[in-house]
Amino acid sequence: MVGEPPEIKEAQVIDAKAGVVLGKLSVGSPASFMILNADPRENINVLLDTKKHTIFAIKKGQVILDKLKPAPKPSPKPQKEKEKTTWFAYNVPPVSLPSSYENTRKWNRFKTKYINGAFIGALALDRAKWFEQDNTSKTQSGDLESFNGGEIRALRFGLAGTINFPEPWIFMIAGATNAFDKGFDQDTTDKVSVYDARLDIPLWKDTNLAIGKQKEPISMERLTSMLHLPMQERSAVADAMLPIRNTGLVLSGTALKRETTWAVGVFNSWNEQDVTIGDGATQFIGRGTWTPLHNKDESSLIHLGLGLRYSNAKMDGTYKSEPEVNQAPDFVNSGAIEADYSMLYDIELAWRWGPMLLNGEYIINQVDSESAGDPTFSGWHVTLSYALTGEMRPYNRRSGLFSPLPVADSVNTGGWGALELAGRYSTIDLNEGGVLGGEMDVYSLGFNWWLTRSTSFGMNYRHVVLDDENGTGHSDVIMTRLTLMLD
Repeated sequence: MVGEPPEIKEAQVIDAKAGVVLGKLSVGSPASFMILNADPRENINVLLDTKKHTIFAIKKGQVILDKLKPAPKPSPKPQKEKEKTTWFAYNVPPVSLPSSYENTRKWNRFKTKYINGAFIGALALDRAKWFEQDNTSKTQSGDLESFNGGEIRALRFGLAGTINFPEPWIFMIAGATNAFDKGFDQDTTDKVSVYDARLDIPLWKDTNLAIGKQKEPISMERLTSMLHLPMQERSAVADAMLPIRNTGLVLSGTALKRETTWAVGVFNSWNEQDVTIGDGATQFIGRGTWTPLHNKDESSLIHLGLGLRYSNAKMDGTYKSEPEVNQAPDFVNSGAIEADYSMLYDIELAWRWGPMLLNGEYIINQVDSESAGDPTFSGWHVTLSYALTGEMRPYNRRSGLFSPLPVADSVNTGGWGALELAGRYSTIDLNEGGVLGGEMDVYSLGFNWWLTRSTSFGMNYRHVVLDDENGTGHSDVIMTRLTLMLD
């Protein structure tokens, strides 16, 4: 055709209601076909009564019947929502934040122009039963039946939220009973202790500065909230050689498209020891993580981590631990050690494969102490957990940690909740140089049932083997725990 092409009007979309086309349509010829509201191959009555079943008909290009209506216009493409404030801090919350902590309809959440926040809380009730103990163990640790019974293992409460600058700051204030956590040189007898009092300030993309009392950036097991670990208590080596909290500064960030994380910190325990900063012990800590292998959907992921901790050891240190049971005496104990400095190395390795998580850590601590014979203490653990209900622990690429086990189908919606089996072997050796603190191996099996995201019941069995100057002792314990968290 010579000349300008005809003007093309906007196409109109017609809703044929999934009808069946019957007829002939050829290029260059006028259209002749009909649209039926049912398939005549399935119902012969459609052809016997086409008048009833025809919704559109065109003959030689002329429309002779049209019962069709324009299709509804598609909804406009939604505008990308402004990214919500997330927990960008390197240190994870000590207990779970409410599942929708920005929902201000619940009594424990609030939102104002200048500050948003959520009250948090957790209660853990434990019961221990020591049921086997040989005579050597009784010589080493006394009769453990005196520790049988129940206790309030954890009572934590606090406030977490944001200060609403253009780039929001995160704050955390939390306290707990002194039974909530254990760690290196922890001897507090206060009924209530402040565990977190920190402010996290975003500096630039994926880089954050944390100021105040907080966890030191070292060890996956220590950084993970105790209530979300596969086992009820941390390994003995983590409790003996790493502190609960400390006061200082942490600079952290990510690199290589969040394939790696890094964190460095400086701490001084002057406020806890009631001395001046110059007289308090100073620590320099660093941790780096890397995920060298993972598939596209990250259902299979390998994590590597390395941590370093230097202390000038101005305050005497004591390395000790219970047998991964709170209702027990210390099984290993180095006694107070006067040292010039200590250097600790922590190696992490983890593999997540869907609902399975295999992880372990090795800690070696070199203590420069002439009076104690320059001992090198060490220990490690390997933990295997498996979610029977198929959930997978998410991986937090901001902090290089595995998040709590999610609950896909909680009991309050008619499901079974999340069921998890776990096993762990751990060992610690405090017999070195002139120190005879003991060597302990702990074999553990565990079961966790998360009824909802904020309610769980767990049971742990431990077989403990202790070697010290009295010989080799064996003991067994079963622990149960009910955990309730504010949601």
